Amino acid sequence: MPQYDDDVRMDSNRRLFIARHGETVFNAASRLQGDHPHTPLTRAGFAQADAMGSALRATLGARPAITLWASPTGRALQTLAVIAEHLELDWHAARTDARLGEIAMSGWSGRYYREVIADHGPILDAKTGLFAMRPPGGEWYDDIAARLRAWLDDTESEGGDRLIVSHGITSRVLRGILTGMADAPEANAPIAPGLPQGSVVMIAGGSESVVALGTGRAPA
Repeated sequence: MPQYDDDVRMDSNRRLFIARHGETVFNAASRLQGDHPHTPLTRAGFAQADAMGSALRATLGARPAITLWASPTGRALQTLAVIAEHLELDWHAARTDARLGEIAMSGWSGRYYREVIADHGPILDAKTGLFAMRPPGGEWYDDIAARLRAWLDDTESEGGDRLIVSHGITSRVLRGILTGMADAPEANAPIAPGLPQGSVVMIAGGSESVVALGTGRAPA
């Protein structure tokens, strides 16, 4: 079975479309989401999902032969529902996997950024949008990379194009793995540049191109 290390390159005949979910009520309120199971989309978030669906329809056409995947969180599934409608695909046929979920934050999950900063000092790198410290009891970037590589290995034999709706940080690590990026020293994992909420990229043959650039917050 293939191992997805830093030199991974996808089969050139397969395309992976990786989408970052739309804005949520937690994003709008500046609350940490992490692996919180359900944080509904805002009106802006639904508009972003709509724009992603329109861009993917223009790229793929109606009823494309593509497997739908998503994080099992409500925000990812809501985003996918809108996209699937554009593509005339059955949302109920989508597959979910917890390994596509966002970084686990343990006790930080659901708290306001201002509260955590008051307790711990600056927790984000303003330039990269990455966490500058590990959430107590939570995940770090190498943990995310390990579960994503396991998901890739477990599903490699299935073949075909995929649409994956995931999260800001998780999608950055997944994109880093699939494009063969070197580990970022501070993260011990490959991490692609951040893209706004509502963005979609296509990865084929180890190269990435932007299908839709979202209007939400960035980076993450």
